[in-house]
Amino acid sequence: MNSPLRLADAHPGPSFAVTFDGREIRALPGQTVAAALWAAGVTSWRTTRDQGRPRGVFCGIGVCFDCLVTVNDRPNQRACLLPVEPGDTIRSQAGTGHDG
Repeated sequence: MNSPLRLADAHPGPSFAVTFDGREIRALPGQTVAAALWAAGVTSWRTTRDQGRPRGVFCGIGVCFDCLVTVNDRPNQRACLLPVEPGDTIRSQAGTGHDG
């Protein structure tokens, strides 16, 4: 079975650990936060302010702001643009990210 890495003939460095809502997930060098979350099977990590609807990646290029997430206690990071770093602490975000 072909994987995206095999199809692209990519040879990334070794994976490293980050946490998402307290759960350890593995990420590869060069991945964005969104790519690491998707690879771990996480497709939604934010809820809307008004109705609490789930959000994840929509545009994937930093235009729509649907993928906002809290990384290392900094809310409102665009997961589709932010490179994941070893040891990052990623948390799902509710509303503006400043709500308790």
